Amino acid sequence: MKALITGITGFVGKHLESFLRDKADVYGTSRSNRSKNHIFEVDLLSETKVTRLIEEIKPTHIFHLAGLSNVKDSWKQKADFIQANVIGTIHLLEAVRKVDNKIKVMTVGSSEEYGRIQGELDKVIEETALHPVSPYGISKCAVSMLVSLYHRSYGLNVVHARPFNHIGPGQRLGFVTSDFAYQIALINKGRIDDPVLRIGNLKTARDFTDVRDIVEAYYNIACFGIAGEAYNVCTGQGVYIQDILEKFLSYSNKKIELVVDPSKIRVAEIPKLVGGPEKLYKLTGWKPKRKLDDTLKDIYDYWINNL
Repeated sequence: MKALITGITGFVGKHLESFLRDKADVYGTSRSNRSKNHIFEVDLLSETKVTRLIEEIKPTHIFHLAGLSNVKDSWKQKADFIQANVIGTIHLLEAVRKVDNKIKVMTVGSSEEYGRIQGELDKVIEETALHPVSPYGISKCAVSMLVSLYHRSYGLNVVHARPFNHIGPGQRLGFVTSDFAYQIALINKGRIDDPVLRIGNLKTARDFTDVRDIVEAYYNIACFGIAGEAYNVCTGQGVYIQDILEKFLSYSNKKIELVVDPSKIRVAEIPKLVGGPEKLYKLTGWKPKRKLDDTLKDIYDYWINNL
């Protein structure tokens, strides 16, 4: 395998590069120059530059991770999210089509493509109708449709991963587990005088998977995924945000007051979003290995050690 990872310097990209180190020759793109020989400064909004890079590297597999991913931010930057996630993907697929349509491409979508589920489904599967309720969800829904279009129309060897909430040490702020752990770590290290934790809606349920398990799933999808298909990447277990918060609070040596922050509540909240991973399991045998409690402790320790 000769792998090209777009967005290699991001949260998931770093973990995927580490996972692939003994399995492939790895190259990557970044929006800024990182001064490493295997990482190229390429803006995916330039189809010409993307095409030249693919011609130069000649990858066998492309893991398309680059894009914008914060649901809340997408409400303020609607056009930016469409450009980065949709137009950037079109440029990548066009470049592959022109250079070598046999390259295996894996695009990354999101559980946000499903949006607000109709009825009382316990788990959503790949055939569940897509009803995105945020600009981010719409952008990723468009990516999944592009995968189908380019496979049917041009014969591209492209598959779509649809991960649910992925978490782990090193994730930036703006995501629920990092935000909780960061604030609690600040309080316990005495960095702030007021022991107050600002929270959003705790009554929602989500399907959380460790990023180190996620990247193993991506590798399996890139190797064995059927062109034109989408695959949920998740545990199949729903966990309430309230339970996540209580676990983090159990690590604290100080009493912390909880205060609801309206800015942390989404415009269009999805009460419950849990995935069914059976399609991926049947294809590859992949299952998450890490326990949620261990992942949450790793996240908290990361912030304690890096503040």
